[in-house]
Amino acid sequence: MKKLAELKKQRDALKANALKLLNLADSEARDLSAEEEASYEAFESQITDINAEIDQAEKLAERRRTMDALSPALSNVVHDTDPAKTGGFKGLGEFAHAVMNASRSGGVVDRRLMAEPANVHQGGASTGEGFEVPAEFKEGIFEVVEEMDEFGPMVDEEPTSKRKVEALADESTPWGSGGVEARWRSEGTKMEASKLATDPRTVVLHECYAFVLATEELLEDAPRLESRITKKAGQAIAWKKNAAMVYGTGAGQPLGWMKSDALITIAKEGSQAADTIQTENVLAMYSRLLRVPGDKPRWLANSDTLPQLMTMKVGDTPIWMPPNGMVDAPGGMLLGLPIDLTEHAKSLGDKGDLQLISPKGYYALKREDGPKFAQSMHLYFDYAIEAFRWTFRFGGQPHLSAPVSPAHGSSTKSHFVALAERS
Repeated sequence: MKKLAELKKQRDALKANALKLLNLADSEARDLSAEEEASYEAFESQITDINAEIDQAEKLAERRRTMDALSPALSNVVHDTDPAKTGGFKGLGEFAHAVMNASRSGGVVDRRLMAEPANVHQGGASTGEGFEVPAEFKEGIFEVVEEMDEFGPMVDEEPTSKRKVEALADESTPWGSGGVEARWRSEGTKMEASKLATDPRTVVLHECYAFVLATEELLEDAPRLESRITKKAGQAIAWKKNAAMVYGTGAGQPLGWMKSDALITIAKEGSQAADTIQTENVLAMYSRLLRVPGDKPRWLANSDTLPQLMTMKVGDTPIWMPPNGMVDAPGGMLLGLPIDLTEHAKSLGDKGDLQLISPKGYYALKREDGPKFAQSMHLYFDYAIEAFRWTFRFGGQPHLSAPVSPAHGSSTKSHFVALAERS
């Protein structure tokens, strides 16, 4: 017997086609033609037949649920003291296994999937496209995302329920000629007004997804399935999010600081050899950093750079200092700022192998309701493989649209500075 969702989808399609005939006749202020009348009656007949199949399928599903409730072998117990958040499932793997069984033609629908109130409910109205993941397990995968989130805790990140946020940016500086200014005046003279120099900005939350395929062998092993979905998908989403914050193009994804016009790129020294980092490079980068008040600036470096950084000196004094000497190396401080070794920095010699950032200079938005989950057995039915999909929305861009001029001098400053390619 066909699945209820498939039958309802067919019925909806027939109703839509029948409605088109009526709407066309109404728009032309006429009755149905003989040919249209025959088509409409055919649609009605097919809808009647499908309704009968739907009724039969619903009765059969109800009988299965009844037997599930009565049979000890099929009886499901609540595994958590807070079933309102878990739906009564022990873990995400057990939930996914239940969804798999429910999606099979003639399969048993676990009564926990049909629980009321609908903390776990069938989605998509008549299309029956899937089951909503219980809140506890949605939070679980996002906890993995946050555990692997290198930059999220450091940048200026806010939750939102919207798909885009309209904001007003003010890139003026206290020493600049635009924006809010403070002035001296003599007693009795008129005050001159200044005003905010605002620039409208739109930050769009783009969709990121993890699409996981699971074989039937894996589906039969709930613990391994839970590990695959929760950990691997969470890690993949976290990596993609952080990579976009650094290198995102802004087209269908966040704008990363390495791709933004706010980035300052420090050129190599005239006689500098390829794949090297010199003390002059580091000092030049440090001099161009614009700090966000209260922020904690830091270096981002690829581990390939360590042989260069660890041997740099000003005179006889090292400018890189590991904590407690070589015992706790690497890590440590470079010119008094911490170094984070990250895979988001390029290899030695490439632009971005060494970056200096004031993280709060990056504005980010994440969807407050966390990731969404969907499951389908139809995509790879002939391979005995199920598809699981996680999606979440995230957006971001640097606060600055371009480097700013200093109070004195001609060298601009920014929250993001990188060393140029040395080839």
